[in-house]
Formats: sequence, C-alpha cells, structure tokens
Amino acid sequence: MKTDLNSFDGLTGPMYVLEETKLRRNLALIQSVAQQAGVEIILAFKAYALWKTFPIFREYIGATTASSLCEARLATDEFGALAHTFSPAYTDYEIEEIARHSSHLTFNSLSQYERLHARAREANPQLSFGLRINPEYSEVSTDLYNPCAPGSRFGVTAERMPAQLPTDIEGLHCHCHCESGADVFERTLKHIERRFGSWFASMKWINFGGGHLMTRADYDVNLLVRLLRDFCSRYPHLRVILEPGSAFAWQTGPLVAQVVDVVEDRGLRTAILNVSFTCHMPDCLEMPYQPRVRGAESLPLDATASGSPLYIYRLGGNSCLSGDFMGSWRFDHKLQPGENIIFEDMLHYTTVKTHLFNGISHPSIALLHADGQLELLRRYGYEDYRARMD
Repeated sequence: MKTDLNSFDGLTGPMYVLEETKLRRNLALIQSVAQQAGVEIILAFKAYALWKTFPIFREYIGATTASSLCEARLATDEFGALAHTFSPAYTDYEIEEIARHSSHLTFNSLSQYERLHARAREANPQLSFGLRINPEYSEVSTDLYNPCAPGSRFGVTAERMPAQLPTDIEGLHCHCHCESGADVFERTLKHIERRFGSWFASMKWINFGGGHLMTRADYDVNLLVRLLRDFCSRYPHLRVILEPGSAFAWQTGPLVAQVVDVVEDRGLRTAILNVSFTCHMPDCLEMPYQPRVRGAESLPLDATASGSPLYIYRLGGNSCLSGDFMGSWRFDHKLQPGENIIFEDMLHYTTVKTHLFNGISHPSIALLHADGQLELLRRYGYEDYRARMD
C-alpha cells in the first residue's frame, strides 16, 4: 500500500509505522561508534523487539540483551545469537532455560549468584557470569526511571562488595542513564571507576548499560568515542559493552491514529481517538511526557478552547479510564472525525509496552472450584510474547 509519508492518508485504523531509511540511519551511526571506539553495542529488547526487522539489524550488530526468558528465547530464535541477559531476580523454574539461551548472565545480587549459578553453569558450561553494580550516582531526574535512586533494587553498592569476587564472575554491569548525553556518561564514568576500579583487574568485561542516546541530533558522538577509547586504553583487558534501546529506534516512525469524535466540557475540547494512552502509550502517563503531534503545537495541560478562535484540543483515548488523555495541543484547523493524528517518535518503548514489556508473561488464570480443585483456564508463555511482537 502506497501512502503519503507526511499525512498517511488512506489509513483507517491505528498503526505504528517504522521507516526503514531512518532505522538504517541510526544503525549505521551506532555501528560507526562501535568500530571507532573498539567496543560492542547491542540491542536492548526492553525498548525495541520488533523481530521481523531483525534481518536489518543483523547487518549492523551481532547481539542483543534480554531481561526475561521470553526475550532470551527471542534472541536465539529470531536474532540468531545468544543473549546478554540481566534480570532483577531469576526464578528457580526458569534459570536453566534462560542459561541455555544466554552467552552472558548478569546477577542482580550476590545472593542470587550463590543460589543459582551452579544450576546455570550446568545448563550452559560456556556461560559468562556478571554482577550488576550500583555506583550510587545518576543524573536521571525522575525516580521512576532512575536505577540509582535511594533504596534502589538494582545492583550491589561498593560497600557491599567483597574484596574478592567469586572466580567465575567475569564481568560487571552498570546501568545509570536514561536518554542521556555523552557529558552525563563522562561524569558517571568517574564515579564508576572511583567506586569499583579495584575490581576491574579480575574482570574480563564491563557493560555500561543503556540510556546512551547517541542517535539524538545534539548528542556529542565524538565525546562518547573519545571516552570509550580512553577507557579501553586504561583497561585494555576489559571488553566494553553498551546496550542502548532507545538509540536504535529513536525517531524512526510514528503512531498514526484517527479522530473518532470531539466532545467539550467546561471549555475543554477533547478529540477522542481510536487509540488509548493507557493501552498503547503508557509511557506517556508513567513519565509523564507529552508526545509531539505532527502539525500541532504543544500547550500547557489546562489550556482551554472556550472563547478562543484557535483550535485547541486535548487528545483522549478510547478506554474507560477517566485519565486516559493528554493535552493540550493547538492545531491550525478544526479537527474532524476520520482525520489522522500522528504521534511522532513512537517506535521505542511504546511498541513493547503495548505488548508484554520486558517479555514478562502475564499471570496464569485459574478457577477455584467449590470442591477445592484448581482448574487452569489459561497459561501465558513465549508463544504469546512472540505473537504479540509479530
């Protein structure tokens, strides 16, 4: 189907649209950074997992990172390479299978390592174990996205690290960023080295996690390359890994929706769409942040249309949640049912949160009968996750 890339005329239902040219632009830049800096950059499924596009990715990168059994299976089944896997807590009933689908397995705590590493090693003798560390420094301002916020459940702080790590822990994993610049990485790196540098000599690799938004237009790519090359020169025995998610799919395509109705109450005019913020764009409510809408100007949330000749609208979802709306925006015309509303930059995180975020399966559903018998009605698993990302 041919369509106008500016208006997407002809669409009659909601659609995420991934633009291949923009995706390849990002992939080429990421590949260039990896080659110049002498590091490995891999795709984090938690931000992007549209597996039918993996053949394109394989032209530029060689591995991915997973946070669950479903994501690890997606790595081997659809990307064709074992995953670099981290989870805040591996479960007893999945650890062996996760290990078989992983090349690297990072533990969130030493207690998880002590309890599960032998079973993981038996399932995959070639596995490289890592430990997540917490440098207690992050410039992420919103605690919801800050992995180093006080009381964080992620990683081991320096004061809780033993002087000598177990001999089969070969790497350290640190994640401190969220859509951050290279200047933030420069400042964070000083804290990581100061707090954990004494353990570097016994390690084989270090993973600096995600949040390095190197494909953003104002990102200082040259600074990032210099920081990585300098780090590699100081620690030539360490293999350096980065695992951004957003950077791969940054500004690669919109979510196209349509106006279904327009309602007004107390000066607030709402265009009701055939998409939902709570169902399809939950990150907008979690953060919250106001997405860009093509051809519209963002305004304060309480902007009203009453008595105004301007076309100001809130945008409302079609769920029954009262708070399923965002706004306001100023358009240059009166919105009509059937016309497109184009939310910019909606491929990273939004697509995965519409489905099974992090590949974490839904709980099973059962019916407890009066005689005490528990009847299993539905169990969710990998095929559900894979199908939802189809």
